[in-house]
Amino acid sequence: MKLLRELPIGTRVVVRYRIEGGFTDALGPLVARDASTCTVETRRGPVVVDFDTVALAKPVPPAPVRKSAGGAPPAL
Repeated sequence: MKLLRELPIGTRVVVRYRIEGGFTDALGPLVARDASTCTVETRRGPVVVDFDTVALAKPVPPAPVRKSAGGAPPAL
């Protein structure tokens, strides 16, 4: 896939690729690539995707900032 070969390392991407029985997605920063694969750092760890299995890929905006779930309420 030409796009994945040209995007700068560190770009946040979503990659849809074929697996046995269907498709799955990898979402996260593009952290590495070689002649036949790219690696996406997902929340569950790095995912190595063979370019031959890629169905779709595109850059995506940065992840939204999560608000903290704890802490004291603001003083009035």
